[in-house]
Amino acid sequence: MTTSATETSTGFVHPALFYRSDRDYLDGLIPFITEGLALGQPVAVAVPAAKLRLLRHALGAAADDVTLIDMEQAGRNPGRIIPTVLRRFADDHADTHVRIVGEPIWAGRSELEYPACAQHEALINLAFAGRDVTIVCPYDLSALDQRAVDDALLTHPVVWEGTRSYESDRYAPEAIVSRYNEPLDDLSGAADAAVLPISSSVRSRDARKFAGEHAERLGLGADRIADLQLIATELVANSIRHTDGDGELRIWRDGNQLVCEVRDSGRLTDPLVGKIPAEPGQLNGRGLLLVNQLADLVRTHTTDHGTAVYAFVALDTAPRN
Repeated sequence: MTTSATETSTGFVHPALFYRSDRDYLDGLIPFITEGLALGQPVAVAVPAAKLRLLRHALGAAADDVTLIDMEQAGRNPGRIIPTVLRRFADDHADTHVRIVGEPIWAGRSELEYPACAQHEALINLAFAGRDVTIVCPYDLSALDQRAVDDALLTHPVVWEGTRSYESDRYAPEAIVSRYNEPLDDLSGAADAAVLPISSSVRSRDARKFAGEHAERLGLGADRIADLQLIATELVANSIRHTDGDGELRIWRDGNQLVCEVRDSGRLTDPLVGKIPAEPGQLNGRGLLLVNQLADLVRTHTTDHGTAVYAFVALDTAPRN
């Protein structure tokens, strides 16, 4: 049993758990989970399916008292994790300390997905500041590259490793948000994208029709065309609402996925827009929130001169629930 994992804390705590084997994984997490249950604290575990099975078996009957979530499904788009996994669980238990295990980064993540994952880890610190919750994020040192480990030290103020708990002397989450604010101009197929100019005269039906026609032409299944149409209309409406200049809606095929990009003259100043639940009466941020729910991945690049939002929809997946 690790002493680090059984430390009882209040307020917001965000440790990275470094592990190298299944034994390390269980030694780090089982005491954290069972102690929370013994204290009457709500516990959720959102990890990849194989790790979920490992923990369920080790917990035995206690697993029935834990909310178990397959992160490969719920967190396929990292932009969806804070609102629909972490905040949803924490908000449902706002009157007590909550314990969550969240593993958004694993060896199977693609190079395209990774920057959004790292930014997600950084933004947890902003999204949960002042909340009474512990969110432990495991990192498999035997499978992840050195970049992921180095980034974890920037996004987590505390590290649990074996029997040790220590502060990260590199903690600087804002550096990760900035580092991975990258353009994606080199995506394959982008040069041949279908383009719809955006102006105040463009209507939602125009964006919907454009997206539907090109989604079908490019091979998107009928069961996901409606998703892409909603993504396109929300991005276009958001662009018209928040910018004075013209923009573009672009759609193209990149390997086994479609890319829906809106590029305009606006500047995205709040990195949490679209990544936290909307408050009652809130008018802004709902469009990007919906885009994150529908897309398999969302990447953004913003500068003083404009913003590009890229939403990816896989060609071989079912519609979102």
